[in-house]
Amino acid sequence: MFILSPFKILPLLFPAVFLIILGMVWLPEHPELLNNAYMDTFKTSFIGILLEAMPFVLLGALLSSLLRVFVPDETISRWIPRHPVPAILAGCMLGIIFPVCECGMIPLVRRLMHKGMPLYVAVVFILSGPVLNPVVYGATLTAFRSHPGLAYARMGLAFAVAALIGFIIYATVKKTPLRLSIPRESLEPHHGNTPGGRLVAIFVHTSDEFFEMGKYLIIGCLLTAGIQSFMDHGSLAAIGGQPLGSYLFMMGLAFVLSLCSTSDAFVASTFLHTFPSGSLLAFMVLGPMLDLKNSLMLLSLFKTKFALYLFFLIFSTVFIGSVLASMWL
Repeated sequence: MFILSPFKILPLLFPAVFLIILGMVWLPEHPELLNNAYMDTFKTSFIGILLEAMPFVLLGALLSSLLRVFVPDETISRWIPRHPVPAILAGCMLGIIFPVCECGMIPLVRRLMHKGMPLYVAVVFILSGPVLNPVVYGATLTAFRSHPGLAYARMGLAFAVAALIGFIIYATVKKTPLRLSIPRESLEPHHGNTPGGRLVAIFVHTSDEFFEMGKYLIIGCLLTAGIQSFMDHGSLAAIGGQPLGSYLFMMGLAFVLSLCSTSDAFVASTFLHTFPSGSLLAFMVLGPMLDLKNSLMLLSLFKTKFALYLFFLIFSTVFIGSVLASMWL
């Protein structure tokens, strides 16, 4: 029997409530927003963002599936050095070598921790893996063709934030924060070792991840297109003109939208001429590390006290780092 998991329902709750309120309360008071010009702008914006982002979502899902089928968890664990400095650097490099979207990061890291991966390396991998990979870099460079510095800054800030938090976790957390109630992660469904069986497994995993990420992308595109089309441009410019307000707005938007890291750059690029570059950088770095769906999954993996501590570290380091990085953008 098919049962909807609360971790799949809750991330859709806030965007759904937003759309319902917009449709039932706000739009009837502004009938001019329903005319053809506004709706044409909305449809053009939505389709444009969606079509640009979709190939990268599909590519990310395919590469993630290849990793799951052909690379055993034990292989990754054996590559982790014992010393904390090279171990943290290796945790960051894992994201470059093994592109895994944040949607599949928590189950993978849970398996690796049960097989001996240290906590601080696991945290580094969780934070850096969804950003520091070739697919995300290519998507970001494509979205910001006229501002390639933002793509470089995104990779650099994500690496710095993940490494810094890894060192903080290594120095301050001595006991395991894993929830004891979480059972040992089961193995992947067996499809056989034949080429045909592996090919089936790749198609199954790719389709599962693509549709899992696709629903968040569609909702994110709807909300972004709605903001760009129906929200007064003067209000957006006023928020973008306030340094603190622009950073908090974009970081809050990243948390609520819960976009895949292979598509969030296309959403961020629509705010390029309204918000400062530093706030767009904060949006693109915070979202893959901490959003609504990720926070729920992290709370299921770690004890609440440690999860809240990790949330604070992520938010504060991304905020400070993006403000500092904006001086060079």
